[in-house]
Amino acid sequence: MRQRKNILLFIIFAFSVVAVFFLQLILGSVSIPFSDIVSILIHNTSSSEAWKNIVLESRLPAALAALLAGAGLSVSGLQMQTMFRNPVAGPYVLGISAGASFGVAVFILAASAFGVGHMHLLSSWSIIIAAALGAVLIFVINFLISFRLNDVVSILIIGLMIGGGISALIEILQSFSSNEALKNYMLWTFGSFRYVDTSQIIFLAFAVIFGVVFSFFLSKPLNLLLLGDTYATSAGLNIRTAKILIVLCTSLLAGSITAFCGPIGFVGLAVPHIARAVFKTSDHKILTPACVLLGAFTCGLCNVIASTPGSDNILPVNAITSLLGAPVVIWIILRQRKM
Repeated sequence: MRQRKNILLFIIFAFSVVAVFFLQLILGSVSIPFSDIVSILIHNTSSSEAWKNIVLESRLPAALAALLAGAGLSVSGLQMQTMFRNPVAGPYVLGISAGASFGVAVFILAASAFGVGHMHLLSSWSIIIAAALGAVLIFVINFLISFRLNDVVSILIIGLMIGGGISALIEILQSFSSNEALKNYMLWTFGSFRYVDTSQIIFLAFAVIFGVVFSFFLSKPLNLLLLGDTYATSAGLNIRTAKILIVLCTSLLAGSITAFCGPIGFVGLAVPHIARAVFKTSDHKILTPACVLLGAFTCGLCNVIASTPGSDNILPVNAITSLLGAPVVIWIILRQRKM
């Protein structure tokens, strides 16, 4: 009975992801008929050349980026909550987002402080490479820490301290930067899927798909870690190796998504809780695919809302994810306290 219910839920969420994917293609400042969307995707033809360019060059990459980001952040958030056994842990708890932000800050703000001018960089590979390098730097630090320490609490505290130190450095850079550089940096921190173009989506898809597949193989170690390190060790799990692999997987997912889309908040924190509440299980063999579908749907829906259909205004994705995610987390925490 429980298995049939889970299968039904997976089918419903899968159709929801498909629906929100097409909503992202249809809705926006320019309304495009569904028939034209299908014709563009299947036959590469449309009654309007402008519609074709909007769909293929702007909305399709953004829609795919939203689904990939939601799936990757949700899975990485699930892994962090399990490894740290902390319900408020998220994909950025290791400081990966802070590292990516530092890379972008150095690229934009530090160059401005030294009088080096920049063009509009938000759609270029330069900012992606800068963010990726910053994320890799923090990953290396986390990897070395995970290799030396076996205490997850110490790893968590050090990750938070790294993030705090990087935030302080970024604030120092901001005080010496020009207004234009500050604006470019702040726009990046808002998070957006619409700056990912057709050439970049391939690299993002490869990183996220590889990370998600990798996470499926970590389901058994994660299930054992839920029962405590002592039980996991007695069951034959190498705790240190397992935690290093989890850190590697989370860093790949969170780092690549932040590099391409900017920091996207609350999705990786809220979605794993929703998955547990809906499927009523702690088994990662079920929670991992559940987080993939729920995360993809959540980010897709946030992208639809951020595009403000019928208007030329575009809202920050981070604002939408926070408005949707924060109440969900509060409700789940209060619900758990009553149980």
